[in-house]
Amino acid sequence: MSTADLGLAKLVGADAVGQPGQRRFRLFVLGQSPALSAVMWLEKEQLNNLSLALDRVLAQLSEGRILRTEAQAGPPPLPLEMPATFPKRPDYEFQIGRLLLNYEENRDLLVLIAVPMEIRMEARGQDPRIFLLEEDALSFLFTLEQAHELTRSIAVLVSSGRPVCPLCHTPLDGGPHACVKQNGHREIVQVLEEGDEEEEE
Repeated sequence: MSTADLGLAKLVGADAVGQPGQRRFRLFVLGQSPALSAVMWLEKEQLNNLSLALDRVLAQLSEGRILRTEAQAGPPPLPLEMPATFPKRPDYEFQIGRLLLNYEENRDLLVLIAVPMEIRMEARGQDPRIFLLEEDALSFLFTLEQAHELTRSIAVLVSSGRPVCPLCHTPLDGGPHACVKQNGHREIVQVLEEGDEEEEE
């Protein structure tokens, strides 16, 4: 797999565009040398999985110290928004089909490889097919500190949208929910936060 390399990231973050229920999620990266920029669109589940993967790696590398620090660090930060100075026309922009996360021990850096995807209609009447564009993959390096801030920011970003069903991961809008994992036979009850006036009957 050939990749374009942004080198060590000067800036790496994640944000969302649009209103809850219609949000589109993206990673944005600005390289230090060369100073190339990239915007990579991805699904909410992909973003959440990236956060979980980063958490696991950070916990392993720090033997749990990062998680203990996180528990004592107080409320998490607000999601990092794309800076106004970020290039309006990035050098690379694509929809992510696959993410690969590695650790370079000799430099104590993480490397993320993003493989673009393309949806094609092969023939009339057939369902569209997804193709991974391995030859157009993009990679960049980032520090453990940047990874820590990124995963904390993603956690806030993901949780700030609509709650999802814990079984089928369909967004819940407060009304009745027919869960496909339970064939719609059981009602999914949203747990109310303390201080809410409503109570379960």
